[in-house]
Amino acid sequence: MQYFVSVIDDRTNSGTDEEMVAIDEFNDRLRTGGHWVFAGGLGAPETSTVIDGRGEQPLFTDGPFVESKEHIAGFWIIDAPDLDVALELMADGSKACNRRLEVRPFLA
Repeated sequence: MQYFVSVIDDRTNSGTDEEMVAIDEFNDRLRTGGHWVFAGGLGAPETSTVIDGRGEQPLFTDGPFVESKEHIAGFWIIDAPDLDVALELMADGSKACNRRLEVRPFLA
């Protein structure tokens, strides 16, 4: 089963050199263990555009869809046999990136 893991932060481009090393090492562990699918960082919320195409014409709005101090700063997509394994793995991921994480299963 695949899981989407959100990295929660209240700043952008905030990773220290030490955190980046720890994240790279954690990512290598995910790859070695066969859990790696994809990961990446995201631009600041101010760089986002919200699109609402439900009407006759799409509406484009600059900025995040929700006003909040915290935002998704990055993500992992991992493969794990079950939620318990995903949570165990990402507890280490939270420690590596020094941020809170949210783990959610992909729906089939």
